[in-house]
Amino acid sequence: MSSEADPRVLVVDDDPALAEVVARYLRREGFEVDYAADGATGLARALSTLPDLVVLDLMMPGMDGFEVCRRLRRATAIPVVMLTARGEENDRIAGLDLGADDYVTKPFSPRELAARVRAVLRRASPETAPAAVLAGGGVEIDTVAHQVRRKGEPLGLTTKEYDLLVCFLSNPGRAFRREELLETVWGWSIGDTSTVTVHVRRLREKIEDDASAPRHLATVRGVGYRWEP
Repeated sequence: MSSEADPRVLVVDDDPALAEVVARYLRREGFEVDYAADGATGLARALSTLPDLVVLDLMMPGMDGFEVCRRLRRATAIPVVMLTARGEENDRIAGLDLGADDYVTKPFSPRELAARVRAVLRRASPETAPAAVLAGGGVEIDTVAHQVRRKGEPLGLTTKEYDLLVCFLSNPGRAFRREELLETVWGWSIGDTSTVTVHVRRLREKIEDDASAPRHLATVRGVGYRWEP
């Protein structure tokens, strides 16, 4: 991140009126804000300026938010907060599956968006991670350097995937309810637990030899998930 005092946020949205409201509020909250009016411009600007976070509208003409998120994830781990239409659960799940860190449904209050942005940035900051090396199941996390290796090879994780893995490896053998993970990792006391399901599935694809038959990130029937070293 650029600094704790002036985090840089890129807003990518084809609605200039909405983007202006969002940008004005975020600036008032102490963020430095840049704006792109379409997906292609937003992707290029994100890759060239490397902001601390991207606020990304999913439904845009041309290159939509899904494609922007997909391409962004191939190259960077910049946190992404999606803007989605109310009730579009499939869109939210698809966006999370592509690597987005959080979502806000329209219509939303700028205050809520700012709170989500702050929470994602806080969790993405290496300074908030415990100073330790966590290991298990062939996975090693250096929480000081914010680096993950699997069988000695670097492993690219999104912010939420990293936070989930730290949570599990910090508590081997403990069964977590999905609601508990939602509160611990996302900071939500209420919310859609499918968010957790999507991230666990994606994490398994990266850390398990066979994601369809996981050895380490196990499902506890009727409860949630447990890390088996």
